[in-house]
Amino acid sequence: MSESAQAGFTASLTDWMHRRSWAIAMSVAIVITCGGLVILESARQRIAAEYEAALEARGVSVQLADLAALLAQLQAHQSRFLLPTDDADAHGYCARATDIRREIRSLDAYFKRAADTAETASFSQIATLIDARIGSGTQALRQAAPRPLDLSACGATIASGHADTALVTSTLSLLRDNEERRAQRALDASRADQRVSTFVAAGLSALNIVLFILLFRNLGIQIDSQARAQKQLITQQEELDQLVTERTRQLEALGWHLQAVSENEKTQLARELHDELGAILTASKMDVAWARRKLQDADPAIAEKLTRALETLDQGIALKRRIIEDMRPTVLANFGLVTALRTLGDEAAQRNGWALDLHLPADELQLDEQTEIALFRVAQESLTNAAKYARATQVTIGLTAGDGEVSLHMADNGIGIMPADLTRTHTHGLMGMRQRVAARGGRFDIRRGELHGTDIHVVLPIATVREAPADGGTDREQAPGRDNADASLPRGEDTIGSPVGRASVTRL
Repeated sequence: MSESAQAGFTASLTDWMHRRSWAIAMSVAIVITCGGLVILESARQRIAAEYEAALEARGVSVQLADLAALLAQLQAHQSRFLLPTDDADAHGYCARATDIRREIRSLDAYFKRAADTAETASFSQIATLIDARIGSGTQALRQAAPRPLDLSACGATIASGHADTALVTSTLSLLRDNEERRAQRALDASRADQRVSTFVAAGLSALNIVLFILLFRNLGIQIDSQARAQKQLITQQEELDQLVTERTRQLEALGWHLQAVSENEKTQLARELHDELGAILTASKMDVAWARRKLQDADPAIAEKLTRALETLDQGIALKRRIIEDMRPTVLANFGLVTALRTLGDEAAQRNGWALDLHLPADELQLDEQTEIALFRVAQESLTNAAKYARATQVTIGLTAGDGEVSLHMADNGIGIMPADLTRTHTHGLMGMRQRVAARGGRFDIRRGELHGTDIHVVLPIATVREAPADGGTDREQAPGRDNADASLPRGEDTIGSPVGRASVTRL
């Protein structure tokens, strides 16, 4: 390998080590910690085992001392009985014999499990001697008793020679000393393991402290770098937010402009339909009616065709009226928002078979034209949605004004709007209502009713309050697109929404 290649490899390795130093330090710390934990756990298990062995040896030593004490009590009971021959001492002798045999069984299990062969043999020898001692003592009690005694509690009596009490006592003392030494050795071993564990834990702690210092140093460097990057991102985000805010304002302005243009175009188109198409249809109807009267007697077949043509012209005039009303309600322009909402509700109730509940002011509200249009369009769209989707039987329309605000409440008792529909982006009706209200600086709220149905609340600021003219004339400004020709039209023929045209509406 050339020197340049070796230098490049060294530089790459150094750079990689620098960038990955925190990962390397963390990995080493984890490995060392895991290894130290394994060592400490092994030491803990050894210490626990040694403590258990020490406790067990101490317990056996205590048991051996208890066994010696029981043998002394056994001898005392036997001696007291032989002097006055008291039955209580005989029963006490048997009770101590039972306790001694229980202690021997417990100690025998321990020596067979934990002691070496010599200790086990010594204890077995002691157990045999003690059993012989109990047997000989039982025989002595029976021989010395003036009457037969029930000494079955003393166990089986085995005939044997005199047991060497001194040998038993010395052997028990020797076994007890052995157990004390075993307990001491276990304690010494556990203390040594504790010292080793302490040194290992201290070494691991020191090493981990060094590694974590290096790790935190590298993390500090990286955190500083990330903080600078975060600050740069925040600056960019603020710039993007400003741009988004500006674009949002532009889009809102564009949306309001498009709505205004749409309303103006609807007004213009409604005027053209009213003036041009209305005049054509009216003239055609008058001519056809005149021709039908002339031919009614001369040619009944043609008169019948003309009658059908009149019916078709009436349908066309009615369709023209509905189109004009949808595009630019004449009742709104002529009579105001309260009358327009009442008329709109009556027509929708008749068309859909609804029960209508109106909560409208007795007098017209003095509102600017754009606010009236926005509220009327929201009410119109709400009733359209209720007819299409709600399957309602009752609709409520409420309008109130006060404190510089006007509030519209639309409610139905239908199936209610679904929560998912509130967040959908392709529901153009809801989006249009929200846009209209937002463009006027108002608040729009739509939710499911407490029991069922849908509730819509709209609150708009009152931008302009128009006062009634001093001459007592109408307080309504002339709507854009309206001309004096409208006033000359017959009320019952071509002005939709007039008082004459609505006289036959019956509220459900």
